[in-house]
Amino acid sequence: MNVQYIWLAWSISFLIPWLVVYKLAPDHRTVMLKASLITMLFGFTEPLFVPEYWSPPSLFNLAIETGFDIESLIFCFGIGGIGAVFYNVITGQRLQVIPLSERLSKIHNYHGLALMTPFIVFPIMMLWDWNPIYPAILSMIVGGITNSLCRPDIAVKSFWGGTIFLAYYTIFVFGLELLVPGYIETVWNLAALSGLFFIGIPMEELLFAVSFGYYWTGVYEHLTWKQTES
Repeated sequence: MNVQYIWLAWSISFLIPWLVVYKLAPDHRTVMLKASLITMLFGFTEPLFVPEYWSPPSLFNLAIETGFDIESLIFCFGIGGIGAVFYNVITGQRLQVIPLSERLSKIHNYHGLALMTPFIVFPIMMLWDWNPIYPAILSMIVGGITNSLCRPDIAVKSFWGGTIFLAYYTIFVFGLELLVPGYIETVWNLAALSGLFFIGIPMEELLFAVSFGYYWTGVYEHLTWKQTES
């Protein structure tokens, strides 16, 4: 395959399980679609990571020339919907609306702040001279912690959601290296990273996966005032 289309093919591959889950789990379709549309917007942050974190050849060479690429929107769309519902799909749990009386409890006074924590922490951490992947990882971890403090009922779910998404994402990254040997070494800016690997995968990719899953697993029901049915 032409190297120009590898990032496109890889990003599209995330849509395959998305479509499978969307087809087989109709109760989660609305959540999946809304979550994916939200996370798709994160694709516009790609200029922060190119070339500091990686420099993927992309359609029309957009990533290298502008920092932005179409593939990032597809990638973020794909992981967003899965990240939001994967735990519930695997465990068979359903969501219900939190009664208004519970929403008025003191613990929910910091509801908005908990949700916005990553977006507050990330630009602050970017003031230091380090690779942007680390502020991204840490801000999502802090966001997952604040979500859990505000919504203790999603604390355990968020932990396992991060673990499940880590396993899911690892399959995709390992598959990429297996099918296109040397792609990670060529495209990722490894000289600017820790140099730690697991089965050929940069540790930063794995930390991104677990932190994203940890934050995003519970953020949708936090945002929409829903909880797991008892």
